[in-house]
Amino acid sequence: QVQLVESGGGSVQAGGSLRLSCATFGYSYSDYIIGWFRQAPGKEREGVLGIDSYGRTLYADFVKGRFTISQDNAKNILYLQMSSLKPEDSAMYYCARDPVRRYGSSVLNPSSYRYWGRGTQVTVSS
Repeated sequence: QVQLVESGGGSVQAGGSLRLSCATFGYSYSDYIIGWFRQAPGKEREGVLGIDSYGRTLYADFVKGRFTISQDNAKNILYLQMSSLKPEDSAMYYCARDPVRRYGSSVLNPSSYRYWGRGTQVTVSS
């Protein structure tokens, strides 16, 4: 059974930084796409950034230059480094994986993913 577990969320002041982690268990597929998403109350889930099957990182316009993604393949952990945080970045953040090969901006579409974590809350105060 595939499990994704996010951690690292919390409260931070505007301009601050956080690093989110996503640990993966039981994922035996050789191919995958991975992504980070977020959902604020009353809003739809939106893609933050993702890595497609070419290994390219795709970014939502609202995070370019502020958020980066990295992986520790040995530990099967995905990271989201967030800096210059803004109050509008406040949301529940989710990581996701899927074994189907996809390319380009489709990795920012929640419907491209089968496996999801339960999320970690990020709150940015002004």
